[in-house]
Amino acid sequence: LKFVESGGGSAQSGGSLRLSCKTSAYATLNFCLAWFRQELGKEREGVAFVHRNGRAQYADSIQGRFIISKDDSENTVYLQMNDLQPEDTAMYYCAADRRVCYDDAWNAPLKFSNWGQGTQVTVSS
Repeated sequence: LKFVESGGGSAQSGGSLRLSCKTSAYATLNFCLAWFRQELGKEREGVAFVHRNGRAQYADSIQGRFIISKDDSENTVYLQMNDLQPEDTAMYYCAADRRVCYDDAWNAPLKFSNWGQGTQVTVSS
């Protein structure tokens, strides 16, 4: 499974960015996907999850600010990030796995076996 992540960069507090993760053909139909983030020196944490059936789930820390979506025709998953705050600064990673589709508890890096290279998001106040 391959990933090409893009869309990271710098933003001011209150601004927006949209991350994209282009995957292999049919991956968004056969896998469940998620965005994780990791600050320097901290553990990787789940941000948002989209089931292959389109159902989305979010971490409590970003509820109402971020939206995960997927375009099956483009084999791409997106993360629209609004009202960005300095604490959102991190490396953001796209991840995919099949078995996690059957697990309500998606928010653990060990449940994903396929990872992108990451894209940096930096938010200044």
